[in-house]
Amino acid sequence: MERIIFHIDVNSAFLSWSAIERLKQGEAVDLRTIPAIIGGDEKERRGVVFAKSELAKACGVRTGEPVSHALRKCPGLTIVPPDRPLYRRYSRRLMELLSGYTDELEQISIDECFLDYTHIARGFSSPVEAACQIKDRVREELGFTVNVGVAPNKVLAKMASDFQKPDRVHTLFREEIPAKMWPLPVSELYMVGQASARRLNSFGIRTIGQLAAADPGFLEKQFKKHGRLMWEYANGIDDSPVNAAKRAPKGIGNSTTLRENAVTEEQARQVLLSLAEEVSRRLRKEGQIPGTVTVEIKYHDFVSVSHQRRPLRRSNTTHLIYEEACALFHELWNGEPVRLLGIRTSSLTPEDEPAQLSIFDYLADAGLSSQAAKQETEAEEARREKKQKKLDLALDQIRKRYGKEAVVRGSMLGAGKSEEPDEENRHR
Repeated sequence: MERIIFHIDVNSAFLSWSAIERLKQGEAVDLRTIPAIIGGDEKERRGVVFAKSELAKACGVRTGEPVSHALRKCPGLTIVPPDRPLYRRYSRRLMELLSGYTDELEQISIDECFLDYTHIARGFSSPVEAACQIKDRVREELGFTVNVGVAPNKVLAKMASDFQKPDRVHTLFREEIPAKMWPLPVSELYMVGQASARRLNSFGIRTIGQLAAADPGFLEKQFKKHGRLMWEYANGIDDSPVNAAKRAPKGIGNSTTLRENAVTEEQARQVLLSLAEEVSRRLRKEGQIPGTVTVEIKYHDFVSVSHQRRPLRRSNTTHLIYEEACALFHELWNGEPVRLLGIRTSSLTPEDEPAQLSIFDYLADAGLSSQAAKQETEAEEARREKKQKKLDLALDQIRKRYGKEAVVRGSMLGAGKSEEPDEENRHR
């Protein structure tokens, strides 16, 4: 199939993230519903506008302009200083959610990224259906909205995500370029700055369509390599891949919103097994061992709780993650219907790093001081661990080669589906 790329862009990221955090802390007013900006100091009336609400935009406030100018346009403006650590936390949560779909993810700024849909296409009826699911899940689970651009390459996906906002999915396939992109002013083309736009205008090139029809040789003469790039982008030409940067993860997790609330522990355990399979698969792919496992529960009334513990064994097998998650759920659950379940792992260490504590440190605390008992338990644990690792690796290889639907655990047959399919089944 033709390559399909998503560009995912948070709507007014800094303002949205600040608004969510203030609401969590008991603030009565949502910044997104009033004239508000994220910017410099209100008392000193300096700095620039980093983000703005829709009502501030309606007053003529623009991103990047001085706060003093924004205040003149909108005297009742609410100004909130930026909180960069907060924005990094929300950005990590977004990227963690998206990485559950595919590892082919390229983050290009704190609030936007490209995602290669091509390899997960079999899990969805269409790219638009997948993009809508991602958009809705971000809103449901993280509390803010994104635009998703769907296109055959990165530049068209980026252009599509900039169409009408917020909380929208837009396509820009090749046959749609003449109607959707070419009528736009050249200043709206990706990688065309204000200076380039003014020079293009001076040559009578005012729309992206006119740029696409221009002589590429003339553009190269006037703008050098950048002239060829602008012409290619105007014609929707871009073969650059999604560059999934490899970096050591600080944590790996997964969550899913259920189509129907889980009302029994058995229903919850079926979901936890599916989540544990995906989390453990990603841990093995990254070559990491978790030092902490956390389970998150969101109840039917949207109240969220979480609980964490250190695993007794140093392992990244599905069996271990599942056991720990089930134990945590049993301790945490209050019996109310469950809307969302999640498993997160953190305090990661490389697989090949020596363990500081052996299993006998824990067995000694449990009263197993006999050397024979220790040796017997060690051998049994080693056999079980080896068997589980072989099973997990075999399943990883089968799913990698034939797709994630190729193997389904017997315990999952007949299990209720989730509104946002768990990450193991999300790619079907």
